[in-house]
Amino acid sequence: MSSRHPSLPSSASRRGIAGRMLAATLLFGVGLSGCVFTESYQRGYVMPEGALQQIPIGATQEQVLIVLGTPSTVATVNGEAFYYISQRAEREVAFLPQEVKDQRVIAVYFDKNRRVRRIADYGIRDGKIFDFISNTTPTGGEELSFLTPIFSLFKFK
Repeated sequence: MSSRHPSLPSSASRRGIAGRMLAATLLFGVGLSGCVFTESYQRGYVMPEGALQQIPIGATQEQVLIVLGTPSTVATVNGEAFYYISQRAEREVAFLPQEVKDQRVIAVYFDKNRRVRRIADYGIRDGKIFDFISNTTPTGGEELSFLTPIFSLFKFK
């Protein structure tokens, strides 16, 4: 006759219960850890590594198209300009909306002979449109009037 009480589980049964509890805890932990990872989304133009260094001032439009590809949009006011627009967004939890973290506009400006006269890499710095190549903020004119609507569509944090 056994000395254990009939209402107490055996040691094998206790190990089984503990194993199931451990498995449930691990499964729950893995499920929660999925919420901690941030998803990143890249939209629009993806700049090839070192591409801007391959486009010297004076390069032809054809050379720009070969290196950078088709622009996102083209402007033809006071000469021609190619604009390559990209955006990076993140989402921390699967059911929350995406949040725009960075937006860039690479602008390649041409003279009347269709040769590169200037290149700019626009983004947002301190809440203002900023050219990361020349380290300047556009002050006005057609350039700023074209860029402002592109950047004002999104809020940055």
